[in-house]
Amino acid sequence: MASIRVAVTQAEPAWLDLAGSVQRACELIAEAANGGARIVAFAEAWLPGYPAWIWARPVDPELQTRYIYNSLAIKSAEMEQIKATAKKHSIAVVLGFSERSPSDSVYIAQAIISPQGDLALHRRKIKPTHMERTIYGDGSGGDLTNVVELDFGAPLGKIKVGALACWEHTQPLLKYHSITQGEAIHISMWPPIDPSIGVDHPGLWSMTADGCQNLSQTYAIESGAYVLHSTSVCTQKGIEILGTQSGLSCRQPGGGHSCIIGPDGRRLTPPLGDGKADTQGIVYGDLDLTKIVATRGWLDTVGHYSRPDLLWLGVDKQHKEVVIPRAAAKQPEPEQEGA
Repeated sequence: MASIRVAVTQAEPAWLDLAGSVQRACELIAEAANGGARIVAFAEAWLPGYPAWIWARPVDPELQTRYIYNSLAIKSAEMEQIKATAKKHSIAVVLGFSERSPSDSVYIAQAIISPQGDLALHRRKIKPTHMERTIYGDGSGGDLTNVVELDFGAPLGKIKVGALACWEHTQPLLKYHSITQGEAIHISMWPPIDPSIGVDHPGLWSMTADGCQNLSQTYAIESGAYVLHSTSVCTQKGIEILGTQSGLSCRQPGGGHSCIIGPDGRRLTPPLGDGKADTQGIVYGDLDLTKIVATRGWLDTVGHYSRPDLLWLGVDKQHKEVVIPRAAAKQPEPEQEGA
């Protein structure tokens, strides 16, 4: 089987600027395709940028309103522009974005766009993390479907590609359900993440660059899939726009730690810019898909290395609606008169 070339972005968005972020996304899609990639991965909420001010202060009505206005609607000219760019360059796009609903709620969302320019999959993060709940709503049952089969044509054929967002990679049941869908390539999306600064750091190690990469590597081991670990960059400009100088996230320029992870969990690519976290660019890799089969010969957590007679997972994929029509009440039968 032929190998597939992939691209993982490590870039700063146009903060709180929908048009600017879409333009930048299309530029990166074209750059990745010109670099020979057939898939390009973006970071969590990359469009129009992760709202990192939530880790500095819980409420900012002005920024939140601006954020909603600049979030991406599924049915929009901006989404059509991204789909058209994917089709023009015959590349699959896995996009992390803030989704604006018709009622002006926002959700941490992911879109997988096929090389033919079709929206093959759209999902929302099923539970925003901690302070993210001050901005974003929850996903629903349909968002448990996070893997889709894409057709790359000869000689690659059809390949299953999936995605999860950030700390969804801490949820064992969600991960296991994802693995049952049989993805070969998984996109692990993250916001700008900072390196650990020691045992007295006020945040959690699992929120740092090392901790997040550890979660992505663990997912690779558990799934036997390649993982594209995609992070974004926040420069001084972003810090000033978001006002995050004293927060837990985006306190200083950096955040970029993108890489490609093999199906046995090993990191395959060096850091961009000799490890400088504010370096922007694209990480490329050529994935030998036969290594997935070889790895799963040792470890297949949903196959030969499972015990469904002892442990199994229950799933409710029904989308939950805010309005549910009641069935017509059954009318009582008329009483029969006595003879």
